[in-house]
Amino acid sequence: MDIPRSSGVLLHPLSLAGDWPCGTMGEEARAFIDFCAASGLGWWQILPLGPTAFGDSPYQSPSAFAGNPYLISPRLLIEEGLISEGESARYRSGLGAEDTLSARNTPAAIDYGRLFSANAELMRTAWQNYRDSEAPRIGPRRDFAKFKARQAYWLDDFTRFMAIKESEGFRAWNEWPQGLRFRDPRALEEFEARHRDDIQRIQFTQFLFFSQWRKLREYASARGVKIVGDIPIFAAFDSADVWAHPELFILDERLEPARIAGVPPDYFTATGQLWGNPLYRWPAHASQRYAWWIARVRHSLQLVDALRIDHFRGFEAYWSVDAGEPTAERGHWEKGPGSALFSALEAELDELPIIAEDLGFITPEVIALRDSLGFPGMRILQFAFETDHDNLDYPHNYPQHCVAYTGTHDNDTARGWFVHAAPPARARARAYLGATARTISWKMIRAVWASAASLAIAPMQDFLGAGSEARMNLPGTSGWWRWRMTARDTSARLAHEINRLSRACFRASGGSIPQQEAHSVPSATTTPPHQTNSR
Repeated sequence: MDIPRSSGVLLHPLSLAGDWPCGTMGEEARAFIDFCAASGLGWWQILPLGPTAFGDSPYQSPSAFAGNPYLISPRLLIEEGLISEGESARYRSGLGAEDTLSARNTPAAIDYGRLFSANAELMRTAWQNYRDSEAPRIGPRRDFAKFKARQAYWLDDFTRFMAIKESEGFRAWNEWPQGLRFRDPRALEEFEARHRDDIQRIQFTQFLFFSQWRKLREYASARGVKIVGDIPIFAAFDSADVWAHPELFILDERLEPARIAGVPPDYFTATGQLWGNPLYRWPAHASQRYAWWIARVRHSLQLVDALRIDHFRGFEAYWSVDAGEPTAERGHWEKGPGSALFSALEAELDELPIIAEDLGFITPEVIALRDSLGFPGMRILQFAFETDHDNLDYPHNYPQHCVAYTGTHDNDTARGWFVHAAPPARARARAYLGATARTISWKMIRAVWASAASLAIAPMQDFLGAGSEARMNLPGTSGWWRWRMTARDTSARLAHEINRLSRACFRASGGSIPQQEAHSVPSATTTPPHQTNSR
């Protein structure tokens, strides 16, 4: 994947500001794309787009293919005649019209508990209005039928899976009645006969998601903004993928995980990270010529311009932990599929615009695999200062063929990291960047932007100079993914300052910065142009 010198922002759409309980694919997403274009940011990187489940992590989704209904824009549904203003007002609060929110009063955090029930009610209302209308304005019936036919390879299993989960009180599929758990054809046929309307509703919800996402991506493309998607390496156990394809995963005779994924003790946790995802039965994938992976990557690349593959090192070797272990400490490395998987992908998909998340315990074998495939790796500036020796995360060591970040969704914000860093790490950052707590965010951005890396990306929180209150995730813990912007955050002033920095560092269209503007480029001695206070 060849990337021209450019810059981008990391922000999940759920974190967008707006009138609704979370960010959506509607007017707030289009406004953010306009902000990116005005800022000279050519890339918008997002987190996985799949539905979230228990724990609210986008990396533990009930489907590797489905879209998150939380992102469906009620405003677009109103414009298409699917819901009324009154029905949308009830959704704004998740409780009642008397508790509606405005863009100026956007909550600082997503309340997933309220969102879960409120969104389910909204999707049910939209489906009922569509189903009962003689001439629905949105998605003519032939378009809905075409969508179901084109996406049947994953949609049929997913909608059955979600309909059963609803009927079973959202219990995990290994707790379902035996006939449904083991996918007995007669049990499935009887269930579908009783729950046909529920299945069609879930199909329709996915139709709405993909219709809105397609239009949003077209909007971004027209404004010169490309989207970087994210694909988790592992599938969640409680997912339609594992339920429908148990032969592809290491499960026991009861269809329980026998070995699970994680990583050994690392920068984030002293006992490692025990993710709990079932491991792949790679010989089974190979015997099917990696058909499931080909379908997954093809599907993902229809939604975005490039893909960040999470935990790339797991394709060379992955950490295997016996099910039942309390931590990830007692595991061992096992060989992954290596180049065989990517050769199969290339044979079917030709170009693979993939960014390799090559963080963690990286061996020469992982580097060799990455380089043989031509994938750019990642560099994280925060990591540079955690050791007392020169390392690859210092900007002066960045190769051109990489994607450089101030931090990722798993890191604290730049300002939060600086405040809480160990004194030696903070001293090294001060010495290298000339930073203080007030200036650290912009100085880290400037250092990454000035580096040789083809693509430089910063989380939106760092552009805002936000502290730890805006952290997106802390690996190995729960209760995250909730941060949101406010409407004032995407100011014209901030867009202007980002644009000038990107132009000064030759990362935006239009070449170098005009001489008359050179004096006002954010310097290494100023505070961020948009300092956000704790909220």
